[in-house]
Amino acid sequence: MSDKIVQSAFQAKMDFDAQRHRVFFEKVIRFLKGQPTQLLAYDEVRKLLGAYQERPGREPRPIPLDHIVGSVGRYQDFTRSFLPLSNVDPSRWVRVNMALYEAAGWPPIEVYQLGDIYFVADGNHRVSVARALGIKEIEAYVTDVPVPVDLQPDITPQELFLKAGEARFLNKTNIKTLRPDANIQVTETGRYHQLLEHIDVHRYYLGLQEQQEVPYEEAVMHWYDHVYMPVVQEIRRIGILQDFPKRTEADLYLWINNHGERLRRQYHLPYMPPRDAINLFLRPRDTEAVISHLRQRQQKHAKE
Repeated sequence: MSDKIVQSAFQAKMDFDAQRHRVFFEKVIRFLKGQPTQLLAYDEVRKLLGAYQERPGREPRPIPLDHIVGSVGRYQDFTRSFLPLSNVDPSRWVRVNMALYEAAGWPPIEVYQLGDIYFVADGNHRVSVARALGIKEIEAYVTDVPVPVDLQPDITPQELFLKAGEARFLNKTNIKTLRPDANIQVTETGRYHQLLEHIDVHRYYLGLQEQQEVPYEEAVMHWYDHVYMPVVQEIRRIGILQDFPKRTEADLYLWINNHGERLRRQYHLPYMPPRDAINLFLRPRDTEAVISHLRQRQQKHAKE
């Protein structure tokens, strides 16, 4: 064995040891910053998002290493930044390191792409070594897995559950096709399910009104145009979103709607206009006065 090979192996082993020593400190720093420390499991993410269509790429292309945040089968062997954990074989990591400088170099890795993030199907050690050496990009065969939501490299498991709810909502309603300008975002898990329930209830009452079953997509459009957007437009007119940092129009829509619905049932009102629902939401102390005025107005309209 030549001195050059021995020196290369020694340097590669030093690189590995340095990466192993970084694991503890990186985990602590990421924990304190609220950043994810573990790789994402591809099969779990794919199932959560209902992403089953695959479009394999024919030619390799460079992809950013810091956008690789998960693995198909080795997600418990490396940290989120692909530092090697205790069950990674040091000799294999060293061999991969040394192979980079051989004439043939590395073959492209294989990854799945969902949004702007990647999951390694083959080449986990190459990714780990490349990141250790400060390399920014790596050649990869990319299989695209379409998803209806935006996925970024810093996504946390909690945010992923929220994205899963969004994906189910978008796939179920087809709202982006029916109303391309729609931008319905919520900030808490379970809220997209509530929106779907609102649509189901609206579809039921719309069917009673029309005395026939209403197609689901027609109900989605009617709900968006006549229930959701009137509340959102009133929210925008008043400008109350600025009083709720890190919340969205859809969050306020749900809060206002749920609050108004409770009061409507409590006071036996047939309907709660968006403006009155917002007033009641913002000024709970004026509830009795607003309800009284609303009841008088509805009784007047009923007589006309």
